[in-house]
Formats: sequence, C-alpha cells, structure tokens
Amino acid sequence: MFILQFQSSFSQPQATPFPSPFKNIDTLATNDWWNRAPNEIINLKVNRDSVVAFGLYTVHANVLKLTAQLYPLYPKETRTISLALYTDGEWNIVQKQDVNELGWSALFRIENWDYSKDIKYRIIHGEGAYFEGTIRKNPEYKDEIVMAALSCNSNKDRGLRRNYVRNINYQDPDIMFFAGDQSYDHTEHTAAWLKFGLQFRETFRNRPCITIPDDHDIGQGNLWGENGKLSTAKGSSDGGYRYHPEYVKMVERCQTGHLPDPYDPTPIEQGIGVYYTNLTLGGIDFAILEDRKFKSGPEGKIPQQGPRPDHIRNPNYDPKSIDLEGLTLLGERQLIFLKDWGGKKSEAMKVVLSQTGFCGGAHIHGSLDNRLHADLDSNGWPQSDRNKALKLIKNANAVHIAGDQHLATVIQHGIEDFRDGPWAFVVPAIVNDYYSRWWWPEDEKAGSNPNKKTSLPWTGDYLDGFGNKISMMAYVNPESPSSGGGYGLIRFNKKEKNITFECWPRNADVTTGNATQFEGWPITITLD
Repeated sequence: MFILQFQSSFSQPQATPFPSPFKNIDTLATNDWWNRAPNEIINLKVNRDSVVAFGLYTVHANVLKLTAQLYPLYPKETRTISLALYTDGEWNIVQKQDVNELGWSALFRIENWDYSKDIKYRIIHGEGAYFEGTIRKNPEYKDEIVMAALSCNSNKDRGLRRNYVRNINYQDPDIMFFAGDQSYDHTEHTAAWLKFGLQFRETFRNRPCITIPDDHDIGQGNLWGENGKLSTAKGSSDGGYRYHPEYVKMVERCQTGHLPDPYDPTPIEQGIGVYYTNLTLGGIDFAILEDRKFKSGPEGKIPQQGPRPDHIRNPNYDPKSIDLEGLTLLGERQLIFLKDWGGKKSEAMKVVLSQTGFCGGAHIHGSLDNRLHADLDSNGWPQSDRNKALKLIKNANAVHIAGDQHLATVIQHGIEDFRDGPWAFVVPAIVNDYYSRWWWPEDEKAGSNPNKKTSLPWTGDYLDGFGNKISMMAYVNPESPSSGGGYGLIRFNKKEKNITFECWPRNADVTTGNATQFEGWPITITLD
C-alpha cells in the first residue's frame, strides 16, 4: 500500500520576492501580491475553496509524479498540501508536501505505483480546497494510442478554450502534449500559467500530460540557451537566458516537475536544471527533448546576413558560411541520450517531442511583406548538428512532433538524400493572431515529387533556406492573421505499425460528425 510521507510546513510563512536586481519579475504573484490592482491576465484573489488550481501528472516506470498548482497564498495560510487517493472505498491521504512560494507549486512522487487500474486523486489545501481527477491505468491493452498536441497559447485571446476542451475530450486521447509557449506574458509566468491551467485543465484532469516550456514561457522572444549562460544582447541572439535563473527554474519547476526523472540531471550554468527524458505509455516510448537549452546563439559567431543576427535576407548567401565548427543544436548530452534511447531494442513505437521543427519550414514571417530566406530560431541551423539529430531519430525509427512555428506542417526530412530522414508533424498554434507564418515558395512552384493526394499547390521536395533537404507534404497557411489555429491529433497504431497525423481547426466541432480537418490531412505513414 501507499506510505504516508510528510514534509513540515513553514511557521508564519512570508511571501518571497525574487532576488535584487531582478525584483520586478512575477510581481503579480510575489511580495504583497494581494495589494496589487486587478490585472488583465487572471483574478488571483480567488475564494479560498478554489486555491488549488490544477494538477499535472505522468506515470513512468511505475513512478507517479504529480505537480500541484496553487493560486498565491496569503501569509498566514498553510503552505502544506496533501495528496489523497480513493482506495478501499474511501479517501486516504498518502503524501504531504510544501508549496514553493516562487511559482506556488508542489511536487508529489510515489514509487511502486499500481498502473493496472484507474485511481482517483485529490490535491487538498486547508479545510475545503481541492482539485480532483483520475490517474488512468496504463493503456497498454489498446491497439491504438492517441496523443493530442498543442502549442502557442497566445495572450491576444484571453478567453477560455471551450472548443478545444470539447473536441479533445470527445476524441479522448490517452495523453496530452503542450509543446511550449503556454504563456506569452513574459515576466508574469505564474499568473499566465494559472490562466493556461484554467483554460485547459479539463483536458488533463483525467489523463497524463507532457508540458515543456519554450522561449516565451521563460520571458524571451527567442531562446538560444547556450548551456545556461547569461544573455546581455537585445533579443538574446548572443545566446543564454535574459532573466534571473531563479525565474527560469521556477518556470521549469511548474511546467516540467511532473515529467519522469531527467536522463542526466546535472545542472547547466547558473544552476539551471534540465528535464530531457523519456516517457513510456501504452507501448509508445516518447523522448522529450530541450531543443533550445544548449543551442548556440548566432550573434558574433556567424556572418550577419540581415538587419538582425538571426534573420537571413540575402538569398545569395552561402549556407556553408554559417555551418561552422563548434556550433551546437541539441548539445552533446542530448545526442548521447538520443543514441542510448534509440539504440535500446524494444517493441515500443518511438516518438521524439520537442519545441520546434528541424528545418526552415516557413518563408514569410509575421506579415505577408516580411519574407526571410532563413530563420536561425528554427532547428534547421546549425545544419551539421541538425543532421546528427535527425540521423539518431531515424536510427530509432521514430517520428518527431513539435510546435512553435504557428504554421502546421508535415515534412519528411532529408539528410543525405530527399526522404531518407524521419517524418515530422509541427502542430498549429492554439491562437494564431500573434505572429503568423506562411509556407510560400518565392517562385510559387511545386517541388519535385509533389504530394498528389492534396490540392495544396506547394508540396514536394525543396531545399530550405539552410540548404537542408525537406519534402513538404502538407501545410496550413493562414487566410488571415487570426486564422490557421488548431491542434494536432496523432494516432499510433501498434498493430499495423503506422501513425496517422490529424490536424483540426480551432473552430471545428468534432462532435457533429461532419467536421473536416485542414486541407492535406489526415496523413498516415508506415514505419520501417
């Protein structure tokens, strides 16, 4: 049975500010937060029976990890919360933990988890506040495992996500994946993270969920983490993190604490942690990458080819001039992880999850008059390390799922030749009115070997702006800045050894029976 574990609560706790000179971070939820004026993100002064906002969980290798997320607490409220499980016909408290005042989250961990049955859980604070859900049993008995994948939850629309919740719960995936940019309120992550939870908690209340932060979550427009160094340049193109490491650690604690233990937990510079790992569920093995954390920043390392160090506007530049020795994409640590993960013999189907795609999959950025030849924020650069990563993904016989681009695409990568690399599905933005992108070849011609199964005009084999070989199978160009939003649904058929990519518009209603996907989808591929 479960063993009650307890960590003592603080006596007379006081709200904790971020260290000076970074005291102006997360101000809505730290210091005397209750004296702040109402804000546009979310009401933080909730009734005290509602202070447990939501929970996120995964189960891997018979270890349950569950993050509890609370609203900010008043100074004299207890910082201790409890996890109760419904067993033997009653609720039993099995563990207590302290809430971290930076981010207002706590992590529960239970080993030797019974994964053979559904078990109800409650996260409890005080006398009357709780959040309740179900830890699902392992769906290994199912022939098909389904994942819903989303990213880019723009703050241009702060409303609830009722369409998404209705559709996803109707389609009933086995696991949720949020690929990044759950928050766009840069220096106010706690309030924005609570808003995200309020919007989507009914999708992960009763199923496991993978969340990984991207650049906007940690307060930056772009992120080249460069092993954790401090960034000082405008736009952070010099590489590193702009904000205090305690802020970055808080974001990662809230968003990734419930993931399986990291492959190698050694911190990077500034004491920032890592979370790259793998998760097995129902006969599917997911590798979870951090494709920003170790990547080199372009500024000062490569010849600048445009008004910004990360934007190349010169179509006549030599791609080899920016693929220089010493530049890093995933970093040696994650390459070792991928090689180890992919090399283990297993009957499980394998999937790589990360923030963004491994190529330049867009031509136009932000507005129709802003054509970029290459965008160094994508994982198409540096090319040599991109190819190293793709070879390991291909050797694992894995597919890749990501977000970030706001532009949904299905691409088969090429490494040495067209179509010799892995397949990748980049899912659309949840809300696509922040920064649209378009796949729009300048000559407006189809590539060689176009996809005959769709009426989309620009499919087939192309070179991206870095000279990488890609085969575009489908894309969703927005008809207006606010269109093109939606989500991905990925069906892993273990019996047939195939994978189906579905792409559903934001405003579709799948419960009606006549909802249609974006043009070009669904796409089914068969693994080797």
